[in-house]
Amino acid sequence: MDIRDCISDSGALDAASVAVSNGKLIVLPTDTVYGIGADAFNPAAVSNLLAAKGRGRQMPPPVLVGTKDTAEALAESLPQEARDLIEKFWPGALTLIVNAQPSLAWDLGETHGTVALRMPDSEVALNLLQRTGPLAVSSANVHQQPAATTIDEATSMLGESVGLYLDGGKAGGGVASTIVDVTSKPAKILRQGAISREDIAAVVELEEPVEP
Repeated sequence: MDIRDCISDSGALDAASVAVSNGKLIVLPTDTVYGIGADAFNPAAVSNLLAAKGRGRQMPPPVLVGTKDTAEALAESLPQEARDLIEKFWPGALTLIVNAQPSLAWDLGETHGTVALRMPDSEVALNLLQRTGPLAVSSANVHQQPAATTIDEATSMLGESVGLYLDGGKAGGGVASTIVDVTSKPAKILRQGAISREDIAAVVELEEPVEP
């Protein structure tokens, strides 16, 4: 099992980039929890990511981007709501579901023409994304288990399915990102996470929550 300290080991990020380019899975620290990542444009690697988590194609992984311009390139067109949320919360713990650029040669699963994008507020993750380009990244855990916040938790769940683990200490806030769907009007929160509904609602109109 290859575990590299990405704080003290100057070659760790380059090694992770090589692993990604070779179609392997990596685990990386983010500003929320640890993530398991793969080259977003390598369908076999994305399939292996879903298999490692025990998830099917009906639950496609989000894509981490290193710049706002990359998000522009991956989306068919960013609605004003997305732009406003990006301006307020990126980099940060906000994942936006937007319509994907139809010309992209990738296969993330059953996305129905959309893609979930996030720019993490993590120096390690952003430096890695500069080397790799967009990464398909989901929380580093087996499906229905708590997301890993330490490298030990990640290795205990994912084991040898991952080619390289980047150890950055305890991950960010330990709470997953908030997911907002901006493909419909008004926008809709699909998962409540680190950013509150009140903070989102202060920027864009939101669909009223369904009463339990």
